[in-house]
Amino acid sequence: MTTEIIKQNKQSWDVVAHHFNGVDALPNYGPFAQTEKELGLLEDVANKRVLDIGCGSGHSLLYMAERGASELWGVDLSEKQIKTAEETLQGLETHLFCSPMEVDIGLPKLYFDCVYSIYAIGWTTDLTTTFRLIYSYLKQGGSFVFSWDHPLYPHIASQNGQLSLNGSYQEEGVTTYPNFKGEDAPMVIPRRKLSTYINELIKVGFTIDSVIESDVSVNYESTKVEVSDRYYSLYKAKRFPTTMIIKVIKK
Repeated sequence: MTTEIIKQNKQSWDVVAHHFNGVDALPNYGPFAQTEKELGLLEDVANKRVLDIGCGSGHSLLYMAERGASELWGVDLSEKQIKTAEETLQGLETHLFCSPMEVDIGLPKLYFDCVYSIYAIGWTTDLTTTFRLIYSYLKQGGSFVFSWDHPLYPHIASQNGQLSLNGSYQEEGVTTYPNFKGEDAPMVIPRRKLSTYINELIKVGFTIDSVIESDVSVNYESTKVEVSDRYYSLYKAKRFPTTMIIKVIKK
């Protein structure tokens, strides 16, 4: 089943990739969420080796390059995304690989100063293996920072501005979207509780540094808040965090 999900999601990502060019990329951590400028989780990356899990269109790696990172590595499930990342990062020396994040493709161990993932880690079909691999890639003292939908957020339904709970947060599993982004692109996304992410990180040996249920970014302070039933909206984000951001250390 896991292999089938990866295969299906890979095919579908190649279809919908154009919707995500430059979207959910550093310095942003997620829709309406606080930014790296506000949170400072990555600290100084100058002359550091960085690895982007779910590198997408390459814009987060471009951000890292602009901040002086010495080596730019990225992994993404979608061949279309990797091709776009190569275009985004044209002229820079990069190491980009098309692969599921939960597969060991021989990336160097004990090598990276920082591994990060912006709105991608939740796609993994095997959280334990993914976190174990990331742990192995990092040097001692290295950090792993990732963001994803706040696990409760998908359960917050909005109708005419009235928020209610949809489904069961307690029940983990998967959600299937037959037409992701309105395309002929079936996607399967795992559902996990916040505690599952934290406990799996601890299990593989990480030390928790920060767990952030993000406030709305200061960039939206002057934006008028209008009632909206869209999945991501400032109206909802003012009432419930869209995004969780977690930073851990390999000590």
